Formats: sequence, structure tokens, C-alpha cells
Amino acid sequence: MVNRINEELEAYCSSEYSNLARVIVCEPRHMAIRDIINETQKEFKEENIDQARALEQHTHFTKALEQEGIEVIKLPPEITYPEQVFTRDIGFTLGNTVYVAEMATNIRQGEELVLKSWLETNDIPFFNLHKNHIEGGDVIIDGNTIYIGVSDRTDESSIQHLQSLLPEYDVIAIPFIEKFLHLDCVFNVISPTEALIFPEAHAKKELDLLASRYDIIEVTKEEQFTLGTNVLSIGNKKLFSLPCNEQVNRKLRQRGYDIIEVDISEIIKSGGSFRCCTMPLLRTTKKM
Repeated sequence: MVNRINEELEAYCSSEYSNLARVIVCEPRHMAIRDIINETQKEFKEENIDQARALEQHTHFTKALEQEGIEVIKLPPEITYPEQVFTRDIGFTLGNTVYVAEMATNIRQGEELVLKSWLETNDIPFFNLHKNHIEGGDVIIDGNTIYIGVSDRTDESSIQHLQSLLPEYDVIAIPFIEKFLHLDCVFNVISPTEALIFPEAHAKKELDLLASRYDIIEVTKEEQFTLGTNVLSIGNKKLFSLPCNEQVNRKLRQRGYDIIEVDISEIIKSGGSFRCCTMPLLRTTKKM
């Protein structure tokens, strides 16, 4: 049973960069590479995951979030789900509603039930994307525009269905090279005018579209592998990024960003970084 956090719990999100107030995470207590479901895992299949080290790093990360005044909500980790640390994929908050995904791969199916149980217990409005494959790692929100990656986990028919459910939004499908797991592994909006992008993952059409909307900060092939685009913005030009992504961090600091460097190198062996490990429940427009 998941305990109720408080009586005033709310959900709201309208961008990837407004002030983060509440976030859902899950400790990597049972994290392991069991079935290869992305390119990164192929590199670390034999080495696999040091669960104790992953848990220690995750604890450091969540404490850093709390030090920034963010309420961290922890879903109960279950041994059945080795990828449960990546809470971003099981849903996304848009407006006052949490949209709960139907996971595309067998090894992750059922994770959404843990999230739904918590949402029901805490009376958080949610919409069940039943028979629609749209994972949160493919969803990037910027005001009235929603970019959704077309990937092995998110299909075009589901994107079209979401557009029909949300006529007030401009839902834009962004295809990218299939070997990359989710859109946030190769593209991420970090302000109303700036975005991180790994250009080699996109065709010219998509690159031109995104470059017409944002001042693009390019990520190298080496730092894409260490998920340089997969930063977590917590508002006021402050974000979490890996220490190893030195070029990305330098470029961001030059633009006035406050970078919080936390080592979660054990966790990224399974193909996800800070954004993947967090599902924002509440973002506000006010300074925290």
C-alpha cells in the first residue's frame, strides 16, 4: 500500500523547464539488464548493473533534488520490474492530468499499475492511454506544443489519437533514427528559446523544424552516448547534468545555466539519465 503524501497534492505541467515542485521517482533496488531493450544495454550486458552502487547514486540524486526544495515521491520498487527506475516512461503530466502509458516492451509492462495505484490513492486525475503506445521519454512539452518521438516505444497511430484527444495542443511527431531509445536521448527543450540536440539522430526536415524554433545546442556523439541531452531542468535556468558531459556543461554554463553535477553513471548503463529517472508531477511558474 502506498501512503498518501498530503491532502493538497496537485498535478500540473506546461513545459520541461518551469519550476519543479514535485517529482515521482523509484529506487533502483532491483535494477538489472535482463533483456536487451536498447543499444546502451548491449554495451554493458556482460558487466551489468551494480545494484548497490546504482542505489547509492540514486539516493544522492534524490537528496540533491530535496535540497532544491523539491518534494520527491517514491514509488515502491518491485523485483518484477528491473527498469522501474525510469519513471519518466510510464507517464507524463500535461495540464492537471497525468497520462499513464501502456508500456511497449514485455519486461516493462505492469510498471504503470504501480503508478496508477499511487495516483488513485492520492486522488490525482489521470487518463489511461489504453492500447496506445506513447512512452513519456518520447514526450517533450513546451507550452501549447507537444513534440512526440516516433520510436520503437511510441507509434504514429497513438500520436494521432493523442492529438484528437488534445485539439487545443499542437502535437508534432518527430521521427528519429531507430537505434536511439527515446526522443529525450537525442533532443530536449531547456528554455523557451533553447534546446539540446544530437543532430545525427535526425533527418534534415526535423532538424530544420527544430532549428527554426530554438537556438540549438549541439551534443557530440561521445556525449550523446552518455546522454548529454537527457538533463533535468528544475526551473530558473538550473538543471541536473552528468559530470562526464563536460562539453555540454561548459556550453550551458556559458549561456548562464546553473549546472548541478551528480554522478549516476551506474544507472545510465541501462540507457537513461536524469530526465528518464524523473516523472514531474507538479511544475509551477512561480519562483520556488
